[in-house]
Amino acid sequence: MAKSEKFEDKLEKAKELLEKLSEPSLALEESMAYYKEGVKILKEASKLLEGAKQEFETLSNEKL
Repeated sequence: MAKSEKFEDKLEKAKELLEKLSEPSLALEESMAYYKEGVKILKEASKLLEGAKQEFETLSNEKL
């Protein structure tokens, strides 16, 4: 995962994969490959979101 990739970039990639998976003529092997890639991307997005949540909580709990 490139450090410069953002949460929004991950969601956009997931959306693109979903569109590909919606194609009725897609072969099973291609469907599985897109699905696996989508799961990987969503896990990465989840990690980015969790990191942002932890950072927000840390900043919110700091005393001024």
